[in-house]
Amino acid sequence: MRHSLLILVAATSLSACGTVAQKTDVTRGLESVNVPVVTRQDFAFDAPAPDGYLPNEQRARLDGWFQGLDLNYGDSVYVEGPSAAVARGDVARLAGRYGMLVSEGGPVLAGDVPPGTVRVVVTRARASVPNCPNWDDAGKPTNYNNRTASNFGCGVNANLAAMVANPEDLIHGREGSGVGDVQTSAKAVGMYRTTKPTGAGGLQDITTKKGN
Repeated sequence: MRHSLLILVAATSLSACGTVAQKTDVTRGLESVNVPVVTRQDFAFDAPAPDGYLPNEQRARLDGWFQGLDLNYGDSVYVEGPSAAVARGDVARLAGRYGMLVSEGGPVLAGDVPPGTVRVVVTRARASVPNCPNWDDAGKPTNYNNRTASNFGCGVNANLAAMVANPEDLIHGREGSGVGDVQTSAKAVGMYRTTKPTGAGGLQDITTKKGN
């Protein structure tokens, strides 16, 4: 009787361990094993700005710097320094050529901005799915535990990371302005109703003549 009791207790302990392992095993659920990861880079440009205004040569340097970075949607532009309020207009005009606006605030970078100098910071976010494709399960025995394959999520999430215009939208939602524009939504519905479907005019016969 004593031996049977010990075996029963041991079996109960093993069963409890198995239950905990199943609850913490993410490959037993429906979540993607491979998810997008957003990384951020900060680029800084210091330029002399007497009285807060950028001289013509500094504007040309800043414009070339924007071109070298391929400034585009998804980036954020900030102006820092004691004269940032005055230089903001000059930087905003240059950034506007690339369809960008100057944002308020800015990331904290090492080093102070010297007096008479402004610092332009470009923050760039990129989304990717590391370790994809992942074929670690290829060639392994049959999966009797019904676990998610190692490559699960690579296709959909890699395409999502490549197509998202602003990778930071994957981290937090976009705050609304609080103002609704009915004409914007009505314009899309109106175009859907009035635009003729593709191919509504029928197919056209095309004949080709071969040369001699």
